[in-house]
Amino acid sequence: MTGHGERSDGSAGTTGGPPLASSPAEASDLDLLHAHVAGDRDAFAELFRRHRDRLWAVALRTLGDREEAADALQDALLSAHRAAARFRGDSAVTTWLHRIVVNACLDRIRRRQAHPTVPLPDGVRDRESGSATGGVEPAAPAPDHDTALVVRDALAALPVEQRAALVLVDVQGYPVAEVARMLGVAEGTVKSRCARGRARLATMLGHLRPRPAAQPGPLAGGPEPDVPGVTLGNPRAPEGVGSGSGRSRRDANQEDA
Repeated sequence: MTGHGERSDGSAGTTGGPPLASSPAEASDLDLLHAHVAGDRDAFAELFRRHRDRLWAVALRTLGDREEAADALQDALLSAHRAAARFRGDSAVTTWLHRIVVNACLDRIRRRQAHPTVPLPDGVRDRESGSATGGVEPAAPAPDHDTALVVRDALAALPVEQRAALVLVDVQGYPVAEVARMLGVAEGTVKSRCARGRARLATMLGHLRPRPAAQPGPLAGGPEPDVPGVTLGNPRAPEGVGSGSGRSRRDANQEDA
């Protein structure tokens, strides 16, 4: 990150910079970015504070690893800090920030695929040191943690372009048009990537779908469909019935006569 006495484009600038017309909390994103380019040392920190949670969520869901996500987010913010003077205003500042974060994540995924490693599972502890190698994602309910891990692994198995599109559209809820601007592709490309990614996930996660409830039968407490109910039959004691004795059957026939 550049020093306080240097402009983000590398040229010398004043340490304080021109003050914002309003307080940083009331300034627009674009005003904060312009103030940062002009040398305001606090403007970019306020801009990051506003969008930190969503940027972090995108990085975490895209990479599936907290340490990787933290490193990618730091790389992205350094890039944004230095490239702020080149922001043309073709999109919203938040769209520009998300594009930089997604690109940083995709760069890490491609480097990781080029040099694969075997990470330890999330939450595994080193028995000797007692230190954790990972942890549960924040706000994940304990009973659903196993399901969250399965979904995360399925996302990680998608091609990087499909994963990025699904994270932004289905997980973060951004409109397709805005995601297209974030990724620098056509809206139809985003829709196509999402459709292919959803199809892959449906195959990988089909076992998580709830099974339909079984229809009640005789063993479940009710009669089967189209089967008459059981009648009381002969109220008398079944003397000799089913005994296999011919005498018993003759006696029974005589009684009926």
